[in-house]
Amino acid sequence: MQDLEPYYSWRDYYIASEDEQSVFYGREYSEFEYSNTIYNFYIHPQWDEFGSNTLYIKVIFAEYEHGYAVIELIGEWNDALYNDIMLLKREVIEDMINKGINKFILIGENILNFHASDDCYYEEWFQEVEDGWIAMINFREHVLEEFRKHNIDYYVVFGGELDDLNWRTFNPTSIFEKVNRIISLRLG
Repeated sequence: MQDLEPYYSWRDYYIASEDEQSVFYGREYSEFEYSNTIYNFYIHPQWDEFGSNTLYIKVIFAEYEHGYAVIELIGEWNDALYNDIMLLKREVIEDMINKGINKFILIGENILNFHASDDCYYEEWFQEVEDGWIAMINFREHVLEEFRKHNIDYYVVFGGELDDLNWRTFNPTSIFEKVNRIISLRLG
């Protein structure tokens, strides 16, 4: 797991630690000192911690004027034991919503498992984005099945093209436009 780095090819467009509006502004990273773990496995030091023991993120793009963010995740999303959704919502998402972000693209190809609790924070997040959305792309099928099983798919969008989207071939604006188009077609 220590070799899995957050996507870095968009660093010419955005770096969260250099964004004065980001909760990660001013954060310094080591390329050589591995300190964060998911269970007993070290992860690359470029991933951002936000309070969870098993889930880490990287805000790889945020566009406040147009109100969207792209967030890459790694680890085990565990609401049952660690209430990861509450931590993510309170420590990161609420700050972004307060700064005008209402469309979220969550990249989940490095999410290994999901353990549900209740859906209260998903519902709260969904209600707070009003005209926006929460899209999940490239999550593993067994993880999506758990989201469906616990009715979280009522609050987030996934499936179809979103489950197998080669997002790395896009720039941030293009991936947003692509996801927005997919969601608009579903709603229209």
